[in-house]
Amino acid sequence: MNRYNIFYQVHKGLRAMLYETALLLQHTDFTNFDEAEQTIEQLLTVVELFDKHAHTEDTLVFDAITSFEPSLVNAFEQEHREDHALGRRLTGVILSYGYAVSSSDQLEIGRSIASAFIEFMIFNLNHMAKEEDVINKALWKHYSDAALHGITQKIISSLPHSHMIKFSTWMIRGLSNNEIINWLREIKNNAPYPVFQSMLQMAQQQLNSNRWLRVQEALAEGAMAA
Repeated sequence: MNRYNIFYQVHKGLRAMLYETALLLQHTDFTNFDEAEQTIEQLLTVVELFDKHAHTEDTLVFDAITSFEPSLVNAFEQEHREDHALGRRLTGVILSYGYAVSSSDQLEIGRSIASAFIEFMIFNLNHMAKEEDVINKALWKHYSDAALHGITQKIISSLPHSHMIKFSTWMIRGLSNNEIINWLREIKNNAPYPVFQSMLQMAQQQLNSNRWLRVQEALAEGAMAA
């Protein structure tokens, strides 16, 4: 039976952000201030979004099963505390870059940043996979798909606009063409038209020309069929 995966879309976006940031780190010359500044900005966004995502899970996802599975929720909340500590460690190393006084210092701190990020990335990839297995099974045991969709809507309405834009950007970058098409159709059918238009513009900005053309064609076909 194919049940609704409450984590699927946002986790795809978060994984895309981790993968692209890892590659950006590998390409960065930390003796070049402009390159380093761009990479640091993205790293800080990674920590920000993972902190926000963990808080949302604690308050709106895990809370839904606390009364049924208290020990399970406690274990995952402990993992979130560990994740937060890894994010603080990464942020601390990043801040130390501003005090580097020589090229050799910059390179050494750059290596420390990469090491801290890899630890952060590996932890979160494993953590998200575990959530999609263990937490989903608990949710499916106690809730219908309709109820889980309701939790998703609560999550969306709870996010500040600035965070919603950041999460949506990475979800578009992480989803397949068909997943983007289905998502945009759902937004078109259920959200105000300006929201749909802003998401279309975001998709156009984030997708390469071939992918954007495929999305446009599918949406046009759907409009004609309707």
